[in-house]
Amino acid sequence: MSEAFLPDMPFGELDPDPARDEVVAAFMAADPDGKRTARVIRSTFDQLYDGQHTGRYRWEQLYKTEKTHFGTLLEINLRRAFDDVIDDAGDSDLLDYQIRGHDVDCKYSQRPGGWMLPPECFDQLLLVATADDQRGTWSLGVVRAIDDNRNQGKNRDSKASLNVRGRSQIAWLHIESSLPPNILLGLDPATLQAVLSPKTGQGRVTELLRRVTQRSIGRNTIATLAQQDDYMARIRDNGHGARAVLRKEGYVIPGGDYEAHRSVARQLGVAPPGPGEVVSLRIVPVDHGEAWTTELDGRSWRLAKEGEACPEPAPKLPTTRRPRLD
Repeated sequence: MSEAFLPDMPFGELDPDPARDEVVAAFMAADPDGKRTARVIRSTFDQLYDGQHTGRYRWEQLYKTEKTHFGTLLEINLRRAFDDVIDDAGDSDLLDYQIRGHDVDCKYSQRPGGWMLPPECFDQLLLVATADDQRGTWSLGVVRAIDDNRNQGKNRDSKASLNVRGRSQIAWLHIESSLPPNILLGLDPATLQAVLSPKTGQGRVTELLRRVTQRSIGRNTIATLAQQDDYMARIRDNGHGARAVLRKEGYVIPGGDYEAHRSVARQLGVAPPGPGEVVSLRIVPVDHGEAWTTELDGRSWRLAKEGEACPEPAPKLPTTRRPRLD
């Protein structure tokens, strides 16, 4: 569990609840570092933004009805991603999951503690989640919605909420853990304006890779900027793609789907991109034997220092085409 503190969320000694503890243990065994859950939450944000078709990349750009749909999408996406942990609700058609034979309802709130509880989940186990894309954090825990843990006041839909005691009874799996980054949200205003200014998708993708270096960039960011069906074509070294244009300025753009490319990033001292990601690197030629260099076209190259001029175009990356079997 993360040691970070969730703002405005009380903590207390947990009541005994063997079923709750079994659900917690099942999730922790399946996702001890929280990376699986983080990927699900990241993909749920991206699914709702639908950047490829809308160009959106932040929560404030969504309609109110779309925001309320996040919880439903997260419930579905968690079920798919954790099919080794989560079963269908079985005989109970009112709650979302069964986990180790226990009925569990999945609840999401953008605001920590803001989970709304309908009568059918009273006394039941809840998997409660919250996330903030702007801050790049998420939290997940398990609590039982017994009378002592609920506010007695209900809204017109007969929904209640967790009271202070109830919030203190959440068995947290992860608190304020890190989301995979939303690159566009993390850019300073001047850089973001420069990236979004070109009128074409190709121009926006190229400008991003020119300005954002040594950071892995995912497919969704490329799709959001390109707003085209074949958005990854904006990267290719095909004469017009970013690799071809930026190579003339001293950049190489390794892709995480190819070990030959990942190796180039590692040799240059950069964390390699993961599957579906790319990383933009500005390089300069150096003498053999220097540290953190990579061999390309029979020469050694290292990362360019800030402000250092690139005296010549960068070489092409190693081929990723598989040899044809005759």
